[in-house]
Amino acid sequence: MPQIPAIMQVKTLQQGLKWPHGLMPALAGLLLMVMSLGLALRSRLAWAITVLLSAGTLALSIHQNWLHWSSVIYFNAALLFCLIIFFRTFSKSSLAAGTLLSGISLLMLFGYALCGSYVMGKDFSPPITTWTDALYFVVVTLSTVGYGDIVPHTSDARLFVISLIILGITVFATSISTVIVPLVGNRMERLLSGEKRRMRKNHYIVVGENPLAQNTYKQLQDRKFDVTVILPTAPTTKWIRDEDLVIGDPTDTDVLRRAGGEFALAILALRNDDSENAFIVMAAKDLSGQAKTVAAVKNANNLQRVRRVAPDLIVAPDILGGELLAMALSGEQVDGNHILKSLFITKDA
Repeated sequence: MPQIPAIMQVKTLQQGLKWPHGLMPALAGLLLMVMSLGLALRSRLAWAITVLLSAGTLALSIHQNWLHWSSVIYFNAALLFCLIIFFRTFSKSSLAAGTLLSGISLLMLFGYALCGSYVMGKDFSPPITTWTDALYFVVVTLSTVGYGDIVPHTSDARLFVISLIILGITVFATSISTVIVPLVGNRMERLLSGEKRRMRKNHYIVVGENPLAQNTYKQLQDRKFDVTVILPTAPTTKWIRDEDLVIGDPTDTDVLRRAGGEFALAILALRNDDSENAFIVMAAKDLSGQAKTVAAVKNANNLQRVRRVAPDLIVAPDILGGELLAMALSGEQVDGNHILKSLFITKDA
């Protein structure tokens, strides 16, 4: 039996493989599942990638099924609408999370481009017959060099290349804006002010801008303690001394180190969001210091969840206020020990 040349076997295999119309939506759905982890953490990068994927999948689905709308079209339309409406919710910009999500996005984009180029090899001129040719075409296309030695000659191949260019520009631009820009910004901030700041020791770190955080800062200041306040953005009113303020993501261990978290007496997570306070406690425990951790809890339903991250002390003024009001209205006797136990909850309680 005559031997078939290897090049003919590859061509025969590629002719038998058809680029399934559902592969791109399936890959987009897989990436959406990965991005759901970032959305659960309210990551701004995950929100941006999810919006772009939903919009692209919706446009592709409408193009393929213009007259017969499927449940996929309705789902992506609803998802895109909800993401746009609640965009303010996804405001966290953690450098570690951004780097992880960017890496996953780049790997999935590269895998999609490589497999698609190889499977659709016969739709290019000259045909892409090897993985090396596919790798070369992907690198040249995603880098926007475009030598023009391999070009698509069918409508499906042109649409595939268009999707590569759009996804490549989007993923690279988003990755740069969420990883490189914060790195440069943090470095510039250190050069301008951070490196001039005296590294404090035996001080307190307060995270938050609500009345509880502001009053805690003032009371500690009145008692002659050094206090550093971490805020994600500059405060709208002047209630902190410039030398006491650190701008950054309080859930990022690098920001906590810049505030002297390794040498602090305590790190107080006093933000209005209970979940953010829990993340701050977890970041504080990643430091090598011996700082005590304090977490504020506003919602009684979140009390057990915050306890799982094991802060040294839980402060629950809102829960105590509701309990005191109920006791006063019902005529119950107010006990001082009970008040203290309700207001300050230790991890051993």
